[in-house]
Amino acid sequence: MDKRSPFVLSLLDLPRSPGSLKSYDFTFIAPDDFGVEMLKVPAGQELEVEIDLHSVSEGVLVQGRISASAQGVCSRCLTSFTQDFSEKITELVYYPEQIPQLLAEGDEEAEDFPIIEDDHIDLEPILRDALVLAMPFTPVCKKDCVGLCAQCGQAWEDLPEDHTHEFLDPRFAALDTLLAQFATQTETENVQESMPTQNSTNNSEQSRQAEV
Repeated sequence: MDKRSPFVLSLLDLPRSPGSLKSYDFTFIAPDDFGVEMLKVPAGQELEVEIDLHSVSEGVLVQGRISASAQGVCSRCLTSFTQDFSEKITELVYYPEQIPQLLAEGDEEAEDFPIIEDDHIDLEPILRDALVLAMPFTPVCKKDCVGLCAQCGQAWEDLPEDHTHEFLDPRFAALDTLLAQFATQTETENVQESMPTQNSTNNSEQSRQAEV
């Protein structure tokens, strides 16, 4: 834990007696990669956070809300869009001495639980989980986005209603090739057949001119 981080909060003002409460309002600056692949809060964007810290026997219960504006790319039409989020925060941060007890009780996930270190908690992973887990991996600019035309790649919303493409069944591609070859062969044969006739005509003409 880097205590110089703006996300690290001291608990010295929060009594350890269960039921103690402290409330905070923060405006954090989003770090890099605060989101999923196609939708994230840009680095430098403001994160509005309201939290309550409750002392409980196991540690400190963090409750509140995080609000931010994310930018993304629609997975259907590939256009850029902006989406606002306002998500609840609920996370129990444990006193370090609680972890061995939980492991002894058979809770194998306890090793990954957030803990209080030297009376400080790191809010960044808590805020990140609250916001990122609410983001879809395949975001859309709007629920009824119809996406792109599979043939030309243009957005359907920008195309006329009667937009279509001629569909050629690949099963007939070989037949089309044979037909083209047959047409070429027939044309060649016709040319070859006409050549003797033209020669005979020329010979007959030459014979008439000789007789004259």
